[in-house]
Formats: sequence, structure tokens, C-alpha cells
Amino acid sequence: MLSTSQVLLAREQVIDRLNTLFISTDIRDWAAVRACFAATVHFDMTSLAGGDPVILTPEAIARAWEQGLASIESVHHQAGNYRVTLDGDEAMAFCYGIAMHYRPTRSGKNTRTFVGSYEFRLKLIGGDWRITIFRFNLKFLDGNIELEKEP
Repeated sequence: MLSTSQVLLAREQVIDRLNTLFISTDIRDWAAVRACFAATVHFDMTSLAGGDPVILTPEAIARAWEQGLASIESVHHQAGNYRVTLDGDEAMAFCYGIAMHYRPTRSGKNTRTFVGSYEFRLKLIGGDWRITIFRFNLKFLDGNIELEKEP
């Protein structure tokens, strides 16, 4: 059984890993993004894109985000209301999240905002918490939905 201080430390390490994922995405540090994930990830963005959850590598996730965000000038994630449950060398985490995309356009409709929540499962691998399950639950999307396509 973990002591209170061990539980608090593990909880902070999990939250730090998730914040690292969001911040690294915003600054487009794709190596740091890849380092947040385990070797394979159950990846579920179906609430946004439809389809079915998939199993992806960290490389595939980072490459898809890099390509998808290439035309977006600025990305900003804000996360909070973290809930973390520890179970040995595994953790479940939940948080609210907002992602804003900005790109100047002729129409002046320069932003797109995603609002929702995230569910994660992480595993302690080699002393570091790595994300094994990533699920985004869209509540709503606002703004210029086709921001990257507009001139």
C-alpha cells in the first residue's frame, strides 16, 4: 500500500505528464509528444471524427497532429478539474479540456474552439507515466469549423 506522500507524488506525476502532452502539442514539440505515450495507444477521437477507436503508435499520433495543425498559426490547450485514480503501476485520469486554434483568414473568422473532456489510462513504464489510452469526449465545437481550409 502506498503512503499518502507516494500517492500525492504519483498523482502529480500523472498530471504533469498530461500537461506535458498539451503544452508540447501547443509548441509543436513532436518528440516530447511522442514521449508522453506508451509503445501503443488505444486512441479514441470518435466523438469528434466518428469512426472507431484505433490502436496507434506515438509516431503515428504525433505525425497526424503535426500534419493536421500545420496550417494553424497558434494552438492553445487549457486543461483542469483533474481526477486521478491510482491502481499500482496504472492510473486513470480525467480532465476537462479546451483547445483553441487560431489562423488569420480573409473572412475574419480566425478561431475554432473545441470544448470537452479527456479520459486517460497511464502505465508506469521505466519510472515514467506513459499514456496507454487516450479518449476525447467532445461537448461542443464553436467557431470556424473549416479554419485550415479557408484562404
